[in-house]
Amino acid sequence: MSSSLNRGVEKVEVTLKWDPSPLGRPPHDLDIVAATYTAETPSDRPAYLVHFDSRSPDGTIILERESRTGQGFGSDEVMTLELDRLSSDYVRVVVGVAIQQREGRRTFGDISGPSIRVVEGLAELTTSDFAEVAAATAATIAEFSRNESGTWDFRPSVRGFDADPQEFTEQMGTV
Repeated sequence: MSSSLNRGVEKVEVTLKWDPSPLGRPPHDLDIVAATYTAETPSDRPAYLVHFDSRSPDGTIILERESRTGQGFGSDEVMTLELDRLSSDYVRVVVGVAIQQREGRRTFGDISGPSIRVVEGLAELTTSDFAEVAAATAATIAEFSRNESGTWDFRPSVRGFDADPQEFTEQMGTV
């Protein structure tokens, strides 16, 4: 019998912020998206998505704040993931950001001041200003995987996509 002192990642908060569009220009709308995957389909289509002011069916992943303009103080969007409460049916969660394309194609390079931060308690797990994916319209930023002991591991995963939000949600879990 073996035991481990590693508790893994349990509860994380993802915060996204960006500067509003210049006066007279259409607003920028960025969205945090979380995709959950089962052991049967760990990199295919997600079992479910959390986005646009929604929550997971069991309440373990919640988008608590959603902005459509980037205006306001502090974070514009905030998502909480309680991985330690997520059903054992789920083995992988990928978190990303998609830029709405209603007013024409926009990339992270077109958005002023975008930044994302993933924290667990007081520990910062990763941050990004999307500079490495400036030409992308969407990007994954973090991946959480359940290991053999049942605890969750974290891996930063900044990877750009040239896709609209719907296409992005279908592609974001590809390895």
